[in-house]
Amino acid sequence: GHPFDPEEMDEHVHGRNGKSIFEYLLGREIDLVEERRLVEQKEQIYRALCLEDDVNFHLAPGVHELLDFITEHHIPTTIATASGRTNLDFFIRQFRLDRWFKPERIVYDDGTLKGKPDPDIYLRIGVVPQFCMVIEDAFSGIESARQAGIGRIIAIAPAEEHEFMLSIPGVHDVIIDFAEFDTSVFNLPS
Repeated sequence: GHPFDPEEMDEHVHGRNGKSIFEYLLGREIDLVEERRLVEQKEQIYRALCLEDDVNFHLAPGVHELLDFITEHHIPTTIATASGRTNLDFFIRQFRLDRWFKPERIVYDDGTLKGKPDPDIYLRIGVVPQFCMVIEDAFSGIESARQAGIGRIIAIAPAEEHEFMLSIPGVHDVIIDFAEFDTSVFNLPS
């Protein structure tokens, strides 16, 4: 019955799975059938809005270059997302993400994941957490990565949020966009 304020978005929406979001919105638990119905309705609207927004529907600045660098140097990478399979397939198709990521390795909300900030999503990527680096834009995702024991967490946020993001336990660095990412953190041989 009211618009979300930024704190509510951070705490109850960003990085959360559909079940968590709708249970918060409705103020009650929902079963799997209702969850799937509501999530799919919401995601159909979301995907349509994305396709209508030619100005903003694109990968973030610096993503192509960073992912090309990672691929060129054979650095293992994946995506860990609270999105379901339909949205995952949509984004893989729209942005041709399969040139950088193996779709079968992507961790997504298949209905068995606990939502962020639970560490479950990062524990399923198949790599020892302390040897991983995570780039996150949501507080719940940062907390999920921290709880999983991820070795290096980099937050991505506007400049005015950097001080706050750096105050979050586990955050090692904050960048405005992927163009700011310092590839020297990979410690590659010269």
